[in-house]
Amino acid sequence: MSEPWLPEGWAHPTRVELSTGHHLRPIHPDDTELDMPAVMGSRERLWAIYGEAWGWPPATLTAEKDREDLQYHRDEELAHRSFNYALFDADETELIGCVYLDPTDKPGADADISWWVRDEYAGTPVEAALDALVPRWVAEDWPLRAPRYVGRDLSWAQWLALPDQDEDPGSGGSPATWGSTFPRTRPRTASGSGTPWVGADRPR
Repeated sequence: MSEPWLPEGWAHPTRVELSTGHHLRPIHPDDTELDMPAVMGSRERLWAIYGEAWGWPPATLTAEKDREDLQYHRDEELAHRSFNYALFDADETELIGCVYLDPTDKPGADADISWWVRDEYAGTPVEAALDALVPRWVAEDWPLRAPRYVGRDLSWAQWLALPDQDEDPGSGGSPATWGSTFPRTRPRTASGSGTPWVGADRPR
């Protein structure tokens, strides 16, 4: 994408209610204690969904690394580069899943969107409510022209097979590498170690 994926000055939603009494809000580093059991308790199924594309979640994920990842998401949210919304119960005693909204460097859309719930909520009314909510919420509250629901509109294998959009020779990289869109290769890590996240190494 050669233009910012979101309008300058646009304010992103900070809370979205589900019909089940659950809600979405942007994830925060302080959610690590709830995020770890959600992710690692459902790791095999999440890896089957996201592993080939993102290399996530790794079997070696630690609470320290997870907190770094969630800080990364917080930074991305504040900069409007990408968004990770966590699904919570009413009192936020349990993190149930996540919704990802990302700019794309693949043709045919201006955003790639996906979501998951932990194993014990798969096939339940909570998952059905989330499935119904996300496309409606995006259509009503997000200024996107052509959102693509990966894992719904097309499989992850089909998404991976899409070509990356051509780089702008004068941009210093592809639009998804710098500026307002998510970088496929990022010139930093959450820990500041200097080793970039590349492709599937993106924190989730």
